Amino acid sequence: MVVPRGDYEDFRTFLQDVCGIVLGPGKENLVNRRLAGVMRMHGISSLGEMMNHLRTGRNQRMQTCIIDAMTTNETFWFRDTAHFRLLGDRILPSLAESGQERMRVWSAGCSFGQEPYNISMVVEDYQASVPTNTRTKVEIIATDISTRVLAGAKKGIYGSNEVSQGLDPDQRKRYFTSRGDQWEVRPEIKRRVSFRELNLTGGYELLGRFDMIFCRNVLIYFSNSQKQDILDRMARILNPGGYLFIGSSESLSSHSDRFEMISESGGFGYRLRD
Repeated sequence: MVVPRGDYEDFRTFLQDVCGIVLGPGKENLVNRRLAGVMRMHGISSLGEMMNHLRTGRNQRMQTCIIDAMTTNETFWFRDTAHFRLLGDRILPSLAESGQERMRVWSAGCSFGQEPYNISMVVEDYQASVPTNTRTKVEIIATDISTRVLAGAKKGIYGSNEVSQGLDPDQRKRYFTSRGDQWEVRPEIKRRVSFRELNLTGGYELLGRFDMIFCRNVLIYFSNSQKQDILDRMARILNPGGYLFIGSSESLSSHSDRFEMISESGGFGYRLRD
């Protein structure tokens, strides 16, 4: 299907306005593929017709379906493994030494739940290695704009192919319960994690304050001005000395001077400047 340039430009503007995703030029075929199912569901034959429906503002369900379809949710277990080594080798021990009793972590753009559950797995392994009276209570808030992926993440149930991506047999045995051809995250891993719908272009104040934020491979979808705004607002809800993790191929250098790089265990992250 050929997409008229005007309709495509209207859609690009709509997508950036509602969820911050920036589509570059020449992505018409991608839009067609991603939205084909949404159009069939709503009996719509063209992008222009879809934009006409959206302009009325009456079809919130269609808007939600579009956001779900256009959001990339490719992820796997222990992605950028070095970040998790840094968490287990440096950050959790330093919190224990400081006597901090509670730690709050935000997993922003959590997709199907692998990242927040991985954080909980690292916490579980670390706490099993230290005395009970030195264990810090950890709360993990996981957010995503897609209601579809959040519904799956909350269940914590994954197929055999999904748990084979990034997990070895010992990890599958320790962190999951086998249920036929599916694997469910164990209750002791789930209990630290709660899931919420959140648009990163909106406000974060109601989430509270955090000691650590994982926002990995998410900022690449936003414009430079939006990246700077998101990072500034994240810095404001981090506790003093809090940590920020972004994707291993991403950089803060041109977007924020609020953080200093830290490196250990073969990985790097950022610490909020004093």
